[in-house]
Parts: sequence; C-alpha cells; structure tokens
Amino acid sequence: MAAPQELTFHEFEEATDLLAETPGAPTISSLGEVQGHVSLDVDTEDQEDGELGEENDQTRLLGDEKQSPNFWTFSYHQSFFDVDTHQVLERIKSSLLPVPSQNFVRHCLGHHPDLYGPFWICATLAFTLAMSSNLATMFQNWREASFHYSPQFHKVTVAGITVYCYAWLVPMALWGFLRWRKGVREHVGCYTFLETVCVYGYSLFIYIPTVVLWLIPISGLQWFLGVLATSLSGAVLLLTFWPLVRSDTKIVSAVLLTVMVALHALLAFGCKLYFFQSLPSRPISVTQSPLHQTTPRLLQPPRGTEVSRTANV
Repeated sequence: MAAPQELTFHEFEEATDLLAETPGAPTISSLGEVQGHVSLDVDTEDQEDGELGEENDQTRLLGDEKQSPNFWTFSYHQSFFDVDTHQVLERIKSSLLPVPSQNFVRHCLGHHPDLYGPFWICATLAFTLAMSSNLATMFQNWREASFHYSPQFHKVTVAGITVYCYAWLVPMALWGFLRWRKGVREHVGCYTFLETVCVYGYSLFIYIPTVVLWLIPISGLQWFLGVLATSLSGAVLLLTFWPLVRSDTKIVSAVLLTVMVALHALLAFGCKLYFFQSLPSRPISVTQSPLHQTTPRLLQPPRGTEVSRTANV
C-alpha cells in the first residue's frame, strides 16, 4: 500500500510557496482558458426564435388549461362530483352538529361545493321516507283481522318529487333573492348557486335517521324527534346565511330567515302528517243471504161450525 506522503500533490505545495513569496502577484485560472477555447458563437436570431417558440408553447398550454369545458360535456359535470368519502363524511358531521363560530360554506365546503353528497342524501331520504311509511302502516294495522296490506309504491314518487323539488327550487329562489338584494344594497353577500344547493342538500341528512325513528308508534316521541331535527337543520341554515343578510335592513333579514325556517319545518311536518298518518283499514263487504218472505196463514173456522148463508129471494 502506498505511503501517505506519496499521494500528496507537490505542485500544490509549490504554488503555495510561490504565493507566499509574492502575495500580490496576479493568478490566472486555467478554467478560464478552457472555457475560452470551448465557447461557441450562437446566432442571436436562432436564440430569439427559440425563445418565441417556447413562449408560444407555454401560452398554448395555459390556454388549454384555462379553457372550461362545455355544459353538455361529461367533464363539465364531473367536476361537481369530484369529492372523496372523507370530505363527504366531514360535511355530514358538520351539518349534524352546527357550531356557531364556524360557517358551513367557508369552513366545511371551502368554496368547493359538490353535488355528490346532496344527490344521494335526497335519494336516500326519499326511499327511506316511502319505506318507513309502508312499514308504519303495516305495524299499526297488522293486528286487525279485516286489514289486508298492499304496498303503496306511489309514495316513492311522491317522496322523490317533494324532496328534490325542495332541495332545488327553494335554493334557487333564495339565490335569486340574494342576488337581487346584492344589487340593491352593496354590503349584502351572496353565495353561488351550487354552494346554496350544497348547503340545503347536506342540511337534509338529519331527516334520514329521524324518519327511521318515526317507526316507533309513540306520537309524542315522533313529534319531539321532528322538532329536534328541524331545530338542528334550521340552525345550519341560519348560521350559514346570517352573515350575508345581517347588513340588510332588519325587516328584510327577519322575514327572509323566518321564511327559510318555516319552509324547512313545513317539509318535515308535512312529511310526518302525510306519510305517517294512521290509515283506516279496508272495509270487507259481507254477502248476506236474501230474506225469505213468509205469507201469513189464513184463519180457518173451527170444525163443527157451519157458515150460514142467506139467500136473497
């Protein structure tokens, strides 16, 4: 193995001795000479053409990214369903337990609304409402001998139309009203239409377990659960839309919030009265045998008596 002294670079030691003797002498870097021999002359016109080509490519790419898809394409609607399970569960949790210090749109949605959660919440609520209504009708009258159960499939249609119309038409009317008030008063805020629909869709989730618990045949408990669900769901709406309308006049703010809560309560108690009312059992027609008419017997004279007849002369 070579000794450590043999591996040292002696030219570095000589250069160090020379610099120590003449500290002010100028030094010439060999890299500069090498770089001078390797340097190439680049045509300025070709360089400018290359830069312009790169700029055009970047501009074309940015334009393709900024170009939004058309309404009738699948990619346009796909963006509204781009949400994972964790986000949907967190938004459902926030709708069940409203916090006064948190705004549902800002803290939960993050100004990125989705239609996946509201669509399936409304569908689940409609089927749960119709199924629970049929089961409640069967449980209430199954002890009666004269009751014959037949599934009422029309309730699925009625529940679906009611829930989806409420989840779309009411937010549309509210969004239009807030847009109009924003034009009248500058300080009034307004969410987007999809954000408004998303808030109403997630606020209906609490009605799903409530409808299932309405199968318990206790009237007082059913009304208590309905009031509790309406209070929690209505609190989500009030806490979400209050920051938008608080700068408006007191009359407009009070009327708007009252109408919102009243429509929300009307949906709950309307479904309670229509789908969970005690239906009367079907009457059974009893066939009766016709009455036999009896003719009275004629009175006959007793034996041994003669009827005297008088003859006219």
